[in-house]
Amino acid sequence: MATPVIMPKQGQSVESCIITKWHKSVGDKVNVGDVLFSYETDKASFEEEAKVEGTMLAMFFEEGDDVECLLNVCVIGEEGEDFAQFDPNGESSSAQEEQETPKEEAKTPTEQTAPLAQPAETSDFVKISPRARNLAQRSGADIRYAQPTGPNGRIIERDIEAVISAGKMVTPAAMQEYAGMGSVVEGTGIGGRVTTADLSKAQVPAQGASLQPALDVPEYEEVRLSNIRKIIAKSMHASLANSAQLTLNSSFDATEILGYRRKLKEKAESLGLPNITLNDIIIYVVSRALVRHREINSHFLGESMKLFNTAHIGVACDTPRGLMVPTLFGADKRSLADIAVQSKALTSACKDGSISPDLLTGGTFTITNLGTLGVETFTPVLNPPQSGILGVGGLVERTKDGVPYKAMGLSLTFDHRALDGADAARFLQDVVNSLENFSLTLAM
Repeated sequence: MATPVIMPKQGQSVESCIITKWHKSVGDKVNVGDVLFSYETDKASFEEEAKVEGTMLAMFFEEGDDVECLLNVCVIGEEGEDFAQFDPNGESSSAQEEQETPKEEAKTPTEQTAPLAQPAETSDFVKISPRARNLAQRSGADIRYAQPTGPNGRIIERDIEAVISAGKMVTPAAMQEYAGMGSVVEGTGIGGRVTTADLSKAQVPAQGASLQPALDVPEYEEVRLSNIRKIIAKSMHASLANSAQLTLNSSFDATEILGYRRKLKEKAESLGLPNITLNDIIIYVVSRALVRHREINSHFLGESMKLFNTAHIGVACDTPRGLMVPTLFGADKRSLADIAVQSKALTSACKDGSISPDLLTGGTFTITNLGTLGVETFTPVLNPPQSGILGVGGLVERTKDGVPYKAMGLSLTFDHRALDGADAARFLQDVVNSLENFSLTLAM
């Protein structure tokens, strides 16, 4: 029995996901637990495993396609089984193609599949059916080589299929630039595909070729941005463009928290404690300070502000997919040990791509730590609509009254629309005092 595989819905806020890689092809044998395809939301990446065994009968989307959640992505079943009922394009698309090509105007098989040996004369307006255009965009087919066989000289799906069969293709990275060129380019990529390197060569004047030095490697490599990187870029630009950001820098004597952590490490095994890091201690202190300074534990909404009574702290972490900020909800109500366990669980889920998108929203304040990379102080960027973010630097050697000690830098960026500099400075001062007197903070 043929079984469709749908695009999972990862979290309440996710409406669609992008297929990043197919691990199976049509005709492949599929066993329960096999990875069928990888996909990503705007925040995390996942893998979809097979729930049934059989043969991959059909794949309805290509790598890079943005697919609505709960829509059929592929079908698994026995060879020869009918799967038409599971095609997300539906009967309406088939009916549309039939309407575009009446039976009396149908071509012979040879005429239907014969692409032009040379590109067709094209203008700014190309008559092409929606289904054919979608196939061309997904496959990278060069529509300049398509021979229209639809009514009134319209390009339809079979014309694009003929172009694909002839190998007249363009890589995804080169597609946008190639579409704006006024001439065709011969491809040197896999299967004759036009690549960005082909476009670069085509744009170099012939008379200047002798002036170019011979290179053993390409001058540059153009890499297509992942969906997550696009979202990060858009968010960072919007943050700086739409808020009044100001950063205050301070530091604190880390002697007490270093001593406390040293004692924890000595007794952790006998007491059954988790590994508590300096970052966990900072999260603990900041979460308590936020509920005392509600103006920075807030969301600025333009005409109003949300002042939160609890601290939902975003913990920025570096992952192979880019920057991710999972939320530690109710941090001010958690013990230090619980904060250590939960923050590590969130970070691990982000790094292995299993984090739920619902855990990547809802933060009221963010902490980002670059101290492990040797950074002493920096300017963190707000995560709107939050009003504050704390950057944590590395340990540095300092001297006070001739006595050396370890200091740690703190950089607080805040939205000046939400609070004044003095309010932000008081919050930062509170955090510094609590860290320098950590034993008293624990007793409160």
